[in-house]
Amino acid sequence: MDTEGFGELLQQAEQLAAETEAVSELPHVERNLQEIQQAGERLRSRTLTRTSQDTADVKASILLGSRGLDIFHISQRLESLSAATTFEPLEPVKDTDIQGFLKNERDNALLSAIEESRRRTFLLAEEYHRDSMLVQWEQVKQRVLHTLLGAGEDALDFSQEVEPSFVSEVGVPGRSALDSMEAAYSRQIYIFNEKIVNGHLQPNLGNLCASVAESLDDKNVSDTWLMVKQMTDVLLVPAKDTLKSRVSVDMQMAFVRQALQFLENSYKNYTMVTVFGNLHQAQLGGVPGTYQLVCSLLNIKLPTPLPGMQDGEVEGHPVWALIYFCLRCGDLSATMQVVNRAQHQLGDFKIWFQEYMNSPDRRLSPATENKLRLHYRRVLRNSADPYKRAVYCLIGKCDIGDNHGEVADKTEDYLWLKLNQVCFDEDGSSSPQDRMTLAQLQKQLLEDYGESHFSASHQPFLYFQVLFLTAQFEAAIAFLFRVERLRSHAVHVALVLYELKLLLKSSGQSAQLLSQEAGDPPMVRRLNFIRLLMLYTRKFESTDPREALQYFYFLRNEKDSQGENMFMRCVSELVIESREFDMLLGRLEKDGSRKPGVIDKFAGDTRAIITKVASEAENKGLFEEAVKLYELAKNADKVLELMNKLLSPVIAQVSEPQSNKERLKNMAVAIAERYRTNGIAGEKTVDSTFYLLLDLMTFFDEYHAGHIDRAYDVIERLKLVPLSQESVEERVAAFRNFSDEIRHNLSEVLLATMNILFTQYKRLKGAAAGTPGRPQRTLEDRDMLILSPLFTGHWTHTMMIVCDHLRLHLSTFSAAAAQSSPGSDHICGNDSVSDGWRYQCQTGSDGGPNELKLPTSPFSSSCLSLSSFHHYFCHLKFVFFFHYLK
Repeated sequence: MDTEGFGELLQQAEQLAAETEAVSELPHVERNLQEIQQAGERLRSRTLTRTSQDTADVKASILLGSRGLDIFHISQRLESLSAATTFEPLEPVKDTDIQGFLKNERDNALLSAIEESRRRTFLLAEEYHRDSMLVQWEQVKQRVLHTLLGAGEDALDFSQEVEPSFVSEVGVPGRSALDSMEAAYSRQIYIFNEKIVNGHLQPNLGNLCASVAESLDDKNVSDTWLMVKQMTDVLLVPAKDTLKSRVSVDMQMAFVRQALQFLENSYKNYTMVTVFGNLHQAQLGGVPGTYQLVCSLLNIKLPTPLPGMQDGEVEGHPVWALIYFCLRCGDLSATMQVVNRAQHQLGDFKIWFQEYMNSPDRRLSPATENKLRLHYRRVLRNSADPYKRAVYCLIGKCDIGDNHGEVADKTEDYLWLKLNQVCFDEDGSSSPQDRMTLAQLQKQLLEDYGESHFSASHQPFLYFQVLFLTAQFEAAIAFLFRVERLRSHAVHVALVLYELKLLLKSSGQSAQLLSQEAGDPPMVRRLNFIRLLMLYTRKFESTDPREALQYFYFLRNEKDSQGENMFMRCVSELVIESREFDMLLGRLEKDGSRKPGVIDKFAGDTRAIITKVASEAENKGLFEEAVKLYELAKNADKVLELMNKLLSPVIAQVSEPQSNKERLKNMAVAIAERYRTNGIAGEKTVDSTFYLLLDLMTFFDEYHAGHIDRAYDVIERLKLVPLSQESVEERVAAFRNFSDEIRHNLSEVLLATMNILFTQYKRLKGAAAGTPGRPQRTLEDRDMLILSPLFTGHWTHTMMIVCDHLRLHLSTFSAAAAQSSPGSDHICGNDSVSDGWRYQCQTGSDGGPNELKLPTSPFSSSCLSLSSFHHYFCHLKFVFFFHYLK
C-alpha cells in the first residue's frame, strides 16, 4: 500500500516536471534554498529603498509646502533647464523677417564673441598653469639637488622622509633661528666685515673662527680649526687662477709638509698626555726632550721587548722602535741621537739618514734612494722587525703597497706614513710599487676606501681630517656640510679658504655642491660656494636678516650665469623673503629724506640695490612694496606708474575703514604731498594721470557720501565728461589723451554723473533749496539744460534710434511694471542706476566699433515719467558720446 502511494507520488512529480518543461515562457529554477533566500533579500531591499525614496519626497513636499513652495513645479522647471555647457549659435530665421534676422545675427555675433573669449581665456589659463607647473617643478628639482648636497650617486637615500612639521618650522616671532654656535660664528663674521667695510687692515678670518672653537670646549672642533690654520699657513702666491696655483708642485709640496707637521705635533702632544698620565709606569727622567719622552712612551707601550726585534737595544728599548717613534714625533735630532748610539749595529743607515735629514724636502738623492730600495728588497722585505721595515719604507719611499698595520694601527699613523711616501718629481727610474703621487693617495682615500671604510657617519671629524690633510679641501667641506650639526663648521672653513683664494669654486651656480668639471685634473673637485652659503643662510634669513646679509657680503665679487651680481641678487631675495624693507634698505621719512639701512655700510651705490629689489618685488606682484622701494630709489616715474595701476581698480569703490581703497588712498595722498612739497614730478603723462586719479577718488568719495553738489562741482571742474552740447568735441579730443587707467573708469564716472544729475533733477522738481554758493535754477531751466542738447544737431537721428529701441524692448521690460507703483517718479523702485545700464560695445576685426548696444530701458507703460525720460536720455547721451570716441 505504501509502495503504491510513493509510486503514485513519483508519477505525479514527473508529470509536473514534464508540464513545466513544456511551458517555454517560464525560466528553470536552478538555485538552492540559500541562493533563493539571498535573491529574495535583494528584492526586498530594492522595494524598501524605492519606498523610502517616495517617503522622503513626501516629507520634502510637506516641509517646503509649509513654506509656500511648490516642489512639483520647481522640479519640472529644473528638468526643463538646458544643461548645455557651451554657447550654441542660434538658428537663422526666414529671410523675409528682416528685424528677426538682424536680431538673430546680433545675438549670434554676441554669442560667438563670448565663446571665443571663453576659449581664449581657458587657453591662456592653461598656458599660465603649465608655466607655473614648470617653474614649480624646477624649484622642486633644485631643492632635490640641494638635499643631495653633492654627495654623488652613492649617497642617494630613498628612505621615506618624515612629514615636515609646520609648527616646528615656524619660529616664534622675534626669536632667532641661530643656535649658540652659529651665533658665535656670526659675531666673528660681523667683526671681519666691519674691518673690511671701514677700510682697516683685513684680519685673519681663520683666527677669528678658531676663537669660537676655543669657547666651545670641544676638542674635535678645536683640533679641526688647528688643522685648518696649519694647512692654510702656506706661502700664498698672488694668482688669478686658483686652479693653477692649487695644482702647482710647490703648493702641493707645501700642503704635504704642513699636513706632516700637524700629524707629528698632534702625536707628540698625544705622547706627552700619555706619559704624564702614567708617570709611575713611564719612569720619565729629568732630562727634557723628545728622546726621553719616547723612551718613557715605550715603557708604557712596550714594557717587554717583542720577539723578532733586530739590531739590538738602546737603554733597554728596541733600536728601530726608538727610531720610528722619534720620527713619528717629527724630531729628526732625537732620531739622529738614537742612530748615533747604535751606529755600529745599523750599517749604512747612518749615512742614508744624515742625507735624508739634511735634505730640504726630506728626500734622498736618486742614487742613494736606489741603494736603500735594493737593500730593502733583498734583505728587509720579509724582516720580522715591523719598525725596521716601516723606517726603511719611510726614508726610501718604497714598497707603497705595505700598509704596515703592525706599527700604523691608527688612521693618523697610516696617513702620516703614506704622506711621507708621496713623490713629486718625475723620476722615471722608480718602479710603480715604489712611487706614489698625491693624486693617487687622494683617489685611494676618497674613492677606493670612501666614507664606509672610515666609518664617516660615526667619526665625521676623522674623515674630514683625512680628506683635508690630503689637500682635498672641497670634498672635505662638502662631506662635513652634509652633517647637520657640523654644517656651520664646514661653511666657515669654506669662508676661510675663499678669503685666502685657496678654494676651487664651481663655474656655474646650478652645479652640485661638489662637482668635477671638464678639463680639470683627475682628482680635482670644485665646490659650489654660492649654493653652500645660500643653503646655510636659508635656515635663519627670515628671522636674522642682518646676519644673513653679513654672509652674503662674501658674494660681492661673484656673478651668476646671467652676469648678475650675486650679492645684489641675494640681498633682493633676502629683503623680499624677510619683508624687513626698512631695516635693510632704509626708511623714507615724512620730509622725503631717507634714513639709512643696514645695506648702506656694504654698498656705496645703494640706489642700484634698492632698484633691483624694487624690480624683483614688482615682478612678484608686490606692487605696494615696490612703490615704497622705488620711492627710496628716487624713481618717481615708476612710483607714479605703479600707483596708477593700484588706484585705477579701486577709485570707484566705497571707502571703508581698513579697506584696500582706504590704505591705497592714504599712501597716494602721502606721496602726492611729499612730491608737491619737494617739487618732484614724474613723466608728464604719468604725473597727470596720478593726480587725476586722486581727483576722481575725491569725486567718488563725495558721491558715495551723498554730497551730490560737491561731487558735481568736482566732476565739473575736472572737465572729464561733457555736460553740454558745446563741450562734446572738446571732451572727445581730450579723452584720446587719457591713459588706460582713466579710460577703464569712465563707465563708473558716467553712471555716477547720471545719478547725480537725476538726483538734482528730483530735488529741483520737489522744489528743494539750491546748493549753497550756487544760484537755484528753475525747473524749466533745468529741464531745458538737460533736454536741449539732446534735440540739437546730430542728436535728432539719435532720438529715432531711442524710439525704435524703446519699441523693440517694450515687451522685455514689461516685467518691471509689477515691481513699480503707477505714477512713480523713480527708476522702478531703485534710485541708483543699475548695472544693466552699462555701456557695451563689441569691437570688430579692425579694432573699431562693431555694433552699438544701447542701454537697457528701465521703463514700462506703467513706469514712465518726465524725470525717467530725462534720466534715460542723459544716459543715452553719454553712451553715444562714448560710442563716438570708439
